[in-house]
Amino acid sequence: MSPRTSVSVRRLLQGGAAAATAAALMAGTAWACPPEPPGAQSTRAASEGEGTGGGRHAGHYHRAPAASTESEAIKGVRRVGGVTDAKGAISLMFIDYGRGRHKRTIMYATGEFGLKAYDVSADPRSPKLVGQLNMPGMWETEDTDFDPERKIIYLSRDPRAFGGDTKTGESGIYVVDASKPENLRHITYVKVPAGHTTTCVNDCKYLWTGGPAKADWMPADWGGRPVWVTDVRNPAKPKVFEKPIDTGRNDGKTDYTHDIQVDSDGVAWASGRGGVRGYHTSGRHYDPVAKKWRRATAYDPVPYAGGGLDEATINSTFMHNSYRATGRTRNQAADPRRWGNGKLIYVTEETFGDGCANDGLLVIASLEGSYRGEGWRSTPQDPFRLRTVGTWGVAGKEGSDPKSLDCSAHYLDVRDGILVQSFYAQGTRFLDVRDPTNPKQVAYYRPADASSWQPYWHGKYVYVADNTRGVDVLEPTFR
Repeated sequence: MSPRTSVSVRRLLQGGAAAATAAALMAGTAWACPPEPPGAQSTRAASEGEGTGGGRHAGHYHRAPAASTESEAIKGVRRVGGVTDAKGAISLMFIDYGRGRHKRTIMYATGEFGLKAYDVSADPRSPKLVGQLNMPGMWETEDTDFDPERKIIYLSRDPRAFGGDTKTGESGIYVVDASKPENLRHITYVKVPAGHTTTCVNDCKYLWTGGPAKADWMPADWGGRPVWVTDVRNPAKPKVFEKPIDTGRNDGKTDYTHDIQVDSDGVAWASGRGGVRGYHTSGRHYDPVAKKWRRATAYDPVPYAGGGLDEATINSTFMHNSYRATGRTRNQAADPRRWGNGKLIYVTEETFGDGCANDGLLVIASLEGSYRGEGWRSTPQDPFRLRTVGTWGVAGKEGSDPKSLDCSAHYLDVRDGILVQSFYAQGTRFLDVRDPTNPKQVAYYRPADASSWQPYWHGKYVYVADNTRGVDVLEPTFR
């Protein structure tokens, strides 16, 4: 156990059972890939993370500052509740327990504090704290994922957690038993070469973990960390596969894979520097790169579609997350009768440039022309790019603070043609995307101290994980 690990373990408190937690934390660790060798030299600044390099918000390492003025702007929604004791919130999850009149819904908040459980069954507007797992200094837990059947939460540890850095810091996954919200319990911890985000694939039998910037010991020609796969069929003994996937994503260069979203058809979409690419992770499919039919697995997926985004319509090459409406969700975004079932992908570009107009956008792109492996054969000399259908940025839009410098798009959620998206200090925006060529803002919520990171439709409300405020519960009134 390294000195840094020892410090972080001592910081983990669960009621009065710190010693038991520390023991459970390191139990059952299994390595299928080598640890970082000592003495490796970094070829990239430690601050480099998301976007195109270092600078402000490099990989979200610091909390986004509040809006630069005391102004606020609210239209088409109203705040009906929330919790302020979740300041530092980054991600939310909703897990159901029981059935019928005994059913209860727990909202889990993750963030710099660790993990907190709130019961929203009695009054969704007023979440009640019922349990917590204190992990002060935890980073980053973005878009935290969970197994709804086994009631397990997977917390991704970024190498910058607990005072570390991207060059030498430790990354991995904490496996948490959430079967009893009042008694959250560490099952185990496993080291993984990546650790910015972790996503369930194949019904949470496996995890895909990516990002952030590369460590000292990684190949010099990498621009960031790709994806490592972890087998969690036995959650007490996770096994990490040695060989990473989603390599060569940036015109042939292995680069930073930021996050994974799995659509309702089971395709896993990997977003990061160089665009967004989708993979089959189960079943038998034609592999357009290998040019043969073969069986897809979580650790050896089959390329499906996707690629880079057109630089003429965006401000960077860093794609943060995505959403594809298909299958049972095909009617949630643009009309599939006009735009096709799953033919469009909604992508967050996250970048922080000089001024709002140069910050990240919502990008809607067509997947047409990308089903034959074009995104895997792209090179700087012969680049392949998806066709942009529409974009939307917060700069200069109604309800925006012209003095704010935090204008990049961040996570999104979609329901009934309305896409709700976080824009940091510019708050939470509701966009009508039924015509993807012309997204229209229909509502917004920008309190003076906004730092909106991720919104979630749940029931008739939208819950916002705000890194400054905690959790806001919003009720749309625009329809």
